[in-house]
Amino acid sequence: MDNKQKILGLIGLATKAGKTASGEFMTEKSIKTGKAFLVIVSEEASDNTRKMFTNMCTYYKVPLYFFASKDELGHAMGREMRASLAIVDNGFAKAVVKLMNTKADSDCEKEPSHLPVCAVERAQNGGKHESI
Repeated sequence: MDNKQKILGLIGLATKAGKTASGEFMTEKSIKTGKAFLVIVSEEASDNTRKMFTNMCTYYKVPLYFFASKDELGHAMGREMRASLAIVDNGFAKAVVKLMNTKADSDCEKEPSHLPVCAVERAQNGGKHESI
């Protein structure tokens, strides 16, 4: 089982546990109320959506990842297509971040304050994280 399937499985588990918020409005609300520990936006999301969540996550210091297709995210959550979701549980968020960071001993795993920098860099580099 590759990392992508493990991450999608964790998203499904978090959804079953009631620890996710999906859709643009609920994801935005979770970020602004400080409940979101991690935001995942589909790689297929529009430029406006990507920019909005990049700016919002940078401002509120919430880690942001661009991952999977809308269909894959929706399927993992047991719903239709989803362009964005927030994980509102710290344990699930840490597990997903650990799988997302494929390089061992990355700055993101060692220093959580580095995560907003990662989010901005991923947005500028089309989802790739180059500084580590």
